[in-house]
Amino acid sequence: MTHIFAQPAQAHPNARYHTPNQALTLRWRRWTILVVNLLTVGALTAAMIALLAPGGWSLAKIGMMAAYVTTLPWLSIGFWNAVIGFGLLARDTNPMLAVNPDLADIDETDPITTRTAVVMAIRNEDPAVSIGRLRAIFADLDRTGVLSHFDFHVLSDTTDPKIATREEEIVARWQREAGRRGRIHYRRRTSNEGFKAGNIEEFCDRHVDDYDYFLPLDADSFMSAKAILRLVRALQQNPRIGLLQGLVVGAPAVSFFTRTFQFGMRHGMRAFTIGSAWWQGDCGPYWGHNALIRIDVFARHCRLEKLPGEGPLGGYILSHDQVEAVLMRRAGYEVRVLATEDESWEENPPSLPDFIRRELRWCQGNMQYWQLLAMPNTPLLSRVQLFLAILMYLSPVAWMAFLALGTINVATMNGEIGAMAGWGIALFALILTMSLMPKLMGLASILINARQRKRYGGAMRIAVGGAIELVMSMLMAPIVGFSIAVFAVGLLLGRKLEWTAQQREPERIRWSEAVRMFWLHTLAGITMTALVALHAPSLLIWGAPVLLGFTLAIPFAVATSSRTAARISCATGICNIPEDRRPPLPLRRLLGEKNNPTQRPLLADTAVAGAEQGM
Repeated sequence: MTHIFAQPAQAHPNARYHTPNQALTLRWRRWTILVVNLLTVGALTAAMIALLAPGGWSLAKIGMMAAYVTTLPWLSIGFWNAVIGFGLLARDTNPMLAVNPDLADIDETDPITTRTAVVMAIRNEDPAVSIGRLRAIFADLDRTGVLSHFDFHVLSDTTDPKIATREEEIVARWQREAGRRGRIHYRRRTSNEGFKAGNIEEFCDRHVDDYDYFLPLDADSFMSAKAILRLVRALQQNPRIGLLQGLVVGAPAVSFFTRTFQFGMRHGMRAFTIGSAWWQGDCGPYWGHNALIRIDVFARHCRLEKLPGEGPLGGYILSHDQVEAVLMRRAGYEVRVLATEDESWEENPPSLPDFIRRELRWCQGNMQYWQLLAMPNTPLLSRVQLFLAILMYLSPVAWMAFLALGTINVATMNGEIGAMAGWGIALFALILTMSLMPKLMGLASILINARQRKRYGGAMRIAVGGAIELVMSMLMAPIVGFSIAVFAVGLLLGRKLEWTAQQREPERIRWSEAVRMFWLHTLAGITMTALVALHAPSLLIWGAPVLLGFTLAIPFAVATSSRTAARISCATGICNIPEDRRPPLPLRRLLGEKNNPTQRPLLADTAVAGAEQGM
């Protein structure tokens, strides 16, 4: 372990802890979540043993059992988070009163007495678009009359000289037009040491004595002044909180893939996040952006160094966010999440290939956490969170191994399948339902709430959009899981990805690109379908969601980038998020300003035209 992670944690003298009642309540919740998850994993394990035991234990069955058990912790945690989240959302009262009473009623009249740096780390992005968002945040804060408490910093790691020159020109023009040169700053590093985490750390080293807080943003981030001020007031009122993460949601989009994906993600994450915050409490998540952080604590306690080894799991930590949250908690400060929608947005990938590329980057980063599980002086729950982050990407690998070994087992059972088919189908249906529970509970929480139904355009639109998204999720899951499994094998062989600028603009996926990326998925699907059809045709209908996902990977990628599908979705309002129907004023200003390069036809009355212009 590197030197920095071996250092004993020293809590900041201003940090303070829970009252006895709060501590007791949180301890009770954590024991509850532990017990229900152990019982769930135990019951599901026993069910699979009962299914596989007849006929004895072959190597294929033992492998299936090991792979299956590996998938269960992440499945069970997601299920119970969703159930708890739904229970809290179904109440008439503010769910934050149960999750975190200290953050449930932030005084919006509390004066701003602190200084905050709003920072955007960019690397080879379109500077007009990314800095345009930062300008919109600047203008929104200016309208509130509190701009004197904020400075803005563009932190460039750009390696392309042409893009760098453009960045400098855009920031210089912004400084001239704003008339507040001292509040707008641009810095470009000549090296990319430590990647984004190193970029942020270098900023903190320079400015640790200049600010109380800093607010990191990604190139696709946008927040309203209202959301930012809520975070600032929350930290002013709660000195024990070192990092406060807002619930970040997808911004309006015209890509059919993005619209459908973030429709499901929106309500699913709401139920999941509130449920997880209920028991995680002061040991919450950090997603790397759109959060407010105490700069002195971060600079002193959240520094990252290179991991040992030269392979893909060594070197600089790529998925830095959760590690920084763990180090913040180790220093004695709370890491909290405001699990409510609060005008904080990001863009989601515009197509299936782009989504998978992002997942593979995160997979490589999360697998580095194996080296961090033994960090000394780390709270137990923080270790659990690192392990769960590993399981998030280990589970798809295990699931693919289970499917492969299961297909082999079906092909060699010599007629035994008949006695086991009913039990196997029931277990499969249970697992599928549990995996979809965050989205199902999220949908239910919207449908039972009249105000939420209105925000989404009515019960019929919600139901149709939910059905489309659930089908899409079932077809996507094996495609994404297979991609992660193949990539994970590559990691073991020393392969790693280069972290380049993400594709953010929607574009149609061509058949040639889809074939090049998904031919192996298709071959695997055809092979599994043929073997099941030959040896256990009665299972075909039940295995259809998985088998079709593999087999139709190529046309699925093309269809979800279709302009026609985008036009229909935009015109009918199917898979609309609330901002499509009624964007908050700061978002309308961002999207509607003339000569603003970030302008996109995202509002409901112009979305169809945008799709026709060539996504």
